[in-house]
Amino acid sequence: MNKRIDFYFDFTSPYGYFASTRINDLANEYGHHVDWHPFVGEQFKPTNSGTGLSQIPVKLEYQKRDQTRTAQFSGIAYKEPSVQVLDARYASRAVMWAETKFGEGRGIELAQAIFKAYYVEDKNIGDTQTLMAIAQSLGMDAEEINVGISSASTREQLRAEIDLATAKGVFGSPFFLLDGEPFWGFDRMGQLEAALQRKAVKA
Repeated sequence: MNKRIDFYFDFTSPYGYFASTRINDLANEYGHHVDWHPFVGEQFKPTNSGTGLSQIPVKLEYQKRDQTRTAQFSGIAYKEPSVQVLDARYASRAVMWAETKFGEGRGIELAQAIFKAYYVEDKNIGDTQTLMAIAQSLGMDAEEINVGISSASTREQLRAEIDLATAKGVFGSPFFLLDGEPFWGFDRMGQLEAALQRKAVKA
C-alpha cells in the first residue's frame, strides 16, 4: 500500500500555511509520509480562471476576516501580512534547491521557516534578500541559495512540478492527494483524516 500524501501549497495562500502546521502530524498519526510540493498558484490560471478575490472587494474583506478567525479557532499563530506577496516563485525555488542539495527534510524545514516568516513575523518573502536570510538562519549558505533560485535547472524544476500538478488535477492551495483522491482546502483536512482512518481499518 502506498502510504504517502502529496501536499501541494502556494506560499501566498494563508490556508496553505495553516495546513503546513498540521499535515505532518496528521500523516504521522496514521503511518503516512508527506511529500511537500511548492508551486506558484498564478500558473494555474488556465484551470482556475474565475474572478480573483482582489476583483471582488466584499469577498476580499470576508476572506481576510476568515483567515484571522480560522487561525484563532485552530490555535495557529498568524498575523496578516502587511506586504501582499503576489508571486512566490523565488520561495518555491528556494525550497526545491534546498531539497535537491540537502535532502527532503531540509527542504521541508525551509518551507516551514518561509511560511513562519511571512505569516507570523511579517517578512516580505517575495524579496530574495529575505529568503537568503531565512536560509542562513537554518545554517544554509545565503549566496548559494541566491544562485540556486535563479538557476535554469531550478526554474525548470518548478515548471515541471507545476506541469505535473496540473496533470494530476491540482488547482489550489492547500491541495492533498491520497492514493489519487483529491482534497482541496484546509477545511477538508477533517475529510482527509477520515479517509486515513478508513484505510487504517482496512489495513
